[in-house]
Amino acid sequence: MVSFSWPQTRANDTPSARPSAAAEPQLDARQAEEILQGLAGVFTCNSGMARRIVYPPEQAVTASVADPQLPNLEARYRALVEQIPAVVFMAYLDRGIGEAYVSPQIEAALGFSQEEWLEDPVRWYSHIHPDDKQRWSTEAAEMFLTGSSLRSAYRVVARDGRVIWFHCEAKMIRKEDGEPWFIHGVGFDITDLKRTEEALQEERNVVSAILHTVGALVVVLDPEGRIIRCNRACEQTSGYSPAEVSGQKIWDVFMVPEEVDRFKSVFQHLCSDQLPSDYEGYLVKRDGARRWIAWSSTVLPGNDGTPAYIIATGIDITERKHLEKTILEVSGREQRRIGQDLHDGLGQHLTGIAFMSKVQQQKLMEKSMPEAGDAAKIVKLVNEAINKTRELARGLLPVVSDAQGLMSALQQWAGEVEDLFRVSCRFQCFTPVLIHDDTVATHLYHIAREAVNNAVKHGHPRQIAIRLAADQDRGALTITDDGLGIADIPANNAGMGRHLMNYRARVIGGSLEIQRVATGGTKVTCLFPVQATDHRGEGRERSVQD
Repeated sequence: MVSFSWPQTRANDTPSARPSAAAEPQLDARQAEEILQGLAGVFTCNSGMARRIVYPPEQAVTASVADPQLPNLEARYRALVEQIPAVVFMAYLDRGIGEAYVSPQIEAALGFSQEEWLEDPVRWYSHIHPDDKQRWSTEAAEMFLTGSSLRSAYRVVARDGRVIWFHCEAKMIRKEDGEPWFIHGVGFDITDLKRTEEALQEERNVVSAILHTVGALVVVLDPEGRIIRCNRACEQTSGYSPAEVSGQKIWDVFMVPEEVDRFKSVFQHLCSDQLPSDYEGYLVKRDGARRWIAWSSTVLPGNDGTPAYIIATGIDITERKHLEKTILEVSGREQRRIGQDLHDGLGQHLTGIAFMSKVQQQKLMEKSMPEAGDAAKIVKLVNEAINKTRELARGLLPVVSDAQGLMSALQQWAGEVEDLFRVSCRFQCFTPVLIHDDTVATHLYHIAREAVNNAVKHGHPRQIAIRLAADQDRGALTITDDGLGIADIPANNAGMGRHLMNYRARVIGGSLEIQRVATGGTKVTCLFPVQATDHRGEGRERSVQD
């Protein structure tokens, strides 16, 4: 028999007495091959037909002989091993090939019978996939040298050329004197698992490629709002790398402080309702600049039905918002100019015509001319034209260009509602809210007007309250009625009035919420940013950084 030396490790050695992993020799490919060839030499010393061994070793045979009443432990063990859906193997290190064993599952797995497999002591090594041989040699040699267990996965080429993945668990057993005794282990066919893993990995690669090539921002969150993953567009827009934001809550990284509460509310509703939702707000970049992002979020439910992940997709609409704002400002200026021209130009001109017509009427009446009646009709028609001109001017210029113009316009509108619809309508503003931006004031006025019209048309209320309030950074316009209450209409099926109110709110950087009141009726709330005011009392617009 070919001699082969093994590290001496006693059974009663303490862990501290054994060599540490750092002190163990580092094997290269050549040394690993030499150790395996030495092991093969042990097996080749005993040629001939292989036979199945008795396992467990001598103890089972001794017990069976000592007590003939006990069942045959070898037969029981073999029956158990041969029922396991895996390849079980064993080889003594101090004996020849005749003492080796492999379970009959080897034939179903690789196409070799037990006898064929054991005839060639290096058949296993020769059938390992070429790309895995060096790794198998190194790991097996480590087990032989150190006695550590081997746990790894390898590809093996079957008789018909198929490549089979095996997960192997092997261990070397030593005698009481520390000499290597035998190796036993089990190999599980994990080919289907590997194919599934490869298919999943391929799908992940496709998804990752899509995520990183789309222009939209994509952020994956857990139910607590922590960032799990973000794509390249999000990295480029925000300036943060995925590693920097991973594990952090999205509102702690990307949100401005004044929008955190509103975003958390939207996020909680999304997790509880598990319905897609939209949100617009600022994203704070790494350098402190802000971008206006339109977010669309959806929930991926887990196996138990609770949210597993939240996928938020965002589109940078900063430039579009600027363009919309510019267009609306130009449109608003033109409306105000036309309204001013109607009021100061055409209105004054018609007033002069009415005055002259009235003078002619009086002259004709003094002369008792029959044409005096026609002159009176002309005066009446001109006065009607003056009233229509004033109404048109007020429609184009509802808010006076003054910081208190919105309050005055809402107060006047509330009075008109009572006269027109015979509904109690009150305007409440306990602390003056000064709106220095005419465009913002005009949009807020139209939101209030549309909300009141909808309440009168659909809710049939008895009372309507228009409230305007503001703190240092944020204002709130609230319209509440005691009518029938708004119907549950999906956002994508909302009427034109609701779309216009939402649009106007977004244009001024605010948000709109419409909800049913528990006691009956509807509540429309528009939250909007207010302008800072310097020490001279002049409005100073907050800048948006790009």
